[in-house]
Amino acid sequence: MNGKTGPEMILVQDMSRVTTSRGLLNTKVSVATAGNTVDFRMPKAEAARVQSVLTQLIREAHPSALTLIGNAFASKLDKFKPTLSIWILGGLAAFFALMYAIVGGFPALLVILGTAALVTGVYVITGRRAWASIPTGKTAAIALAVSLVLFISGGVAAAQTGSRETPVADQASPSATATATPSPTPTLTTTPGPEFSEEAPVDPATVSKPTEVASVVAVDTSATNTTALAVLATIPVKGKAAKTGYERTDMFGSAWIDVDGNGCDTRNDILARDLSPITKSGTCRVMTGYLVSPYTATAIAFVRGQDTSAFVQIDHLVALSNAWQTGAQQLTQAQRVSLANDPINLLAVDGRSNAQKGDGDTATWLPSNKAIRCNYVARQVSVKATYGLWVTQAEHDAMTRVLGSCSGELALTSSFTPAPAPVVVAPPAPAPEPAPVVVANEPAPAPAPVPAPVDVYYANCDAVRAAGAAPLAAGAPGFQTKFDRDGDGFGCDT
Repeated sequence: MNGKTGPEMILVQDMSRVTTSRGLLNTKVSVATAGNTVDFRMPKAEAARVQSVLTQLIREAHPSALTLIGNAFASKLDKFKPTLSIWILGGLAAFFALMYAIVGGFPALLVILGTAALVTGVYVITGRRAWASIPTGKTAAIALAVSLVLFISGGVAAAQTGSRETPVADQASPSATATATPSPTPTLTTTPGPEFSEEAPVDPATVSKPTEVASVVAVDTSATNTTALAVLATIPVKGKAAKTGYERTDMFGSAWIDVDGNGCDTRNDILARDLSPITKSGTCRVMTGYLVSPYTATAIAFVRGQDTSAFVQIDHLVALSNAWQTGAQQLTQAQRVSLANDPINLLAVDGRSNAQKGDGDTATWLPSNKAIRCNYVARQVSVKATYGLWVTQAEHDAMTRVLGSCSGELALTSSFTPAPAPVVVAPPAPAPEPAPVVVANEPAPAPAPVPAPVDVYYANCDAVRAAGAAPLAAGAPGFQTKFDRDGDGFGCDT
């Protein structure tokens, strides 16, 4: 090369980079090697050609890792020739993957791919001949590991998909306003659900009225017109009585009697209060609705039916058997029927939670949804106070612990509790008339003279005195100026 400076021979393996820089007459080509830099000077056109050639030689002598991988894969691909078993395996995997993806979605696709990897790995690792170009135990072990990963991924994806199918709403208190706005038809569930119990049965075929007027133990609403914690302090603490003699219908009346007299049974009253929106058949019968269960905060689409109605049940916050063991044995039949149908003691909830609770009290069962616990316990306290029931020591301690975190939670007042009697205020007695003031040593005033008839005439003061009219005041009948000689307004006074 013209203008060459440096060693006469440079190995391509030692070259790492080629650069050019223009001078006044020639272009300098610089070749970076392992130890130093070698410069060549030559015309511009020749320098460009030399740089291009040297750069290509360097790339061939120092290929990148990606290039090496690509070359190896291309070499393997050139040698690879699909066998019949490969076509069979690939076709089956593609077919089942497509079917499961259509029916079961992405989780099913992962599971079927995992199954294919598992079958392939087991076939090879058992020592059989190579199948689908998988000849070694090492490769088979890799296939088994891949199948395990796919199975786990499919299971996790399926669990996440299932959890999204049931919407969960923020905790809210049950709505007290019923609405008849139609809602989208809820999807029926085909999984076995909870069943109705004697404590919380299905609504009756016919609505019946109680034989007596609703009655409570509390004298008036002032018993619960305060915080739940203050009401709890008024409730006696005793041990549970025996359950002997308890029978739901005999002791608390037929289920869901129309105690409030609105023509609807109690179960449909509470469904209409707590579900929203709802649709009805007729005036009372709730057919569909949407409930966020206060016990779990889980959304439930209620659809009336033989296999679906029990998904939403009406819970007695103070269970009737618990009430029987904590004082209800001493109540009248009317009071027990009222307790079983009192709205403050009833909530629409998911059937599974109602079954789990059974007849448990605060000490043995609380809702999993912590946001409702204060209201839940406040209702139980209100019911116990309204119907004169007591609590056990364990129940009292559990109630105190829950309400301690929400001391301002108010108690609820039953609509069956009478209002306080009006206070009659007697009108104030009239004030006595003041006695006349008597001044000591002062002569009593002279009695007023008896007025004379209008046409009286007195000839002189002797006549006035004879008539008993003296002294005669000015203006009195028979008064004459000549009678008042001293001008003091009285005549014949001397």
